[in-house]
Amino acid sequence: MRLHVADHPLITHKITVLRDKNTPSPVFRQLTSELMTLLAYEATRNVRVEPCEIETPVTKTTGVKISDPRPLVVPILRAGLGMLDGMVTLIPTAEVGFLGMARDEVTFEPVTYAERLPEDLSDRQCFVLDPMLATGGSLGAAIEFLFRRGAQEVTAVCLLGSPEGVEAIRKQVDGRNVTLVLGALDERLNEKGYIVPGLGDAGDRLYGTV
Repeated sequence: MRLHVADHPLITHKITVLRDKNTPSPVFRQLTSELMTLLAYEATRNVRVEPCEIETPVTKTTGVKISDPRPLVVPILRAGLGMLDGMVTLIPTAEVGFLGMARDEVTFEPVTYAERLPEDLSDRQCFVLDPMLATGGSLGAAIEFLFRRGAQEVTAVCLLGSPEGVEAIRKQVDGRNVTLVLGALDERLNEKGYIVPGLGDAGDRLYGTV
């Protein structure tokens, strides 16, 4: 597994505002989308492209275009939806699938409750979006789900991650083509399985408490 922790000052600044408990939901949503676009730049560094010929106002030249099959972006519901716009802003030709996963607050184990994905992901580059990598349960289950469908390469993008979560993913995906992109790597998990210092429950802060 390849791990990339962003170190751009704009990313750090925006995450600082996200952490602030007084940041209201509309601002939180806007910053999450902006952060995702910045992180998507790093996450798509190895996106597959192929040569294409175009004609400029001056002459013909050869450039590149996104290869087929197109990348698949998979936000983990519900909090991952807040990252989707920022991702497709950068790669608007990507297809979008959805995976509904929730964490059991007693066992911390992931529970899958919905999915809308192609049956065959062979030769697809998949990008999984999940704001928080805490214990690694939900993200690990999502990555495993994609590989079972035939995915060959998965990049996971998270705003924040914990050392425990990173290590859990590293052990689970050993030998597979997985890249993990984080906006920040935090200190630890607390006894409730929340990231410290973290930013609280990303889904609640994006959309409110249901």
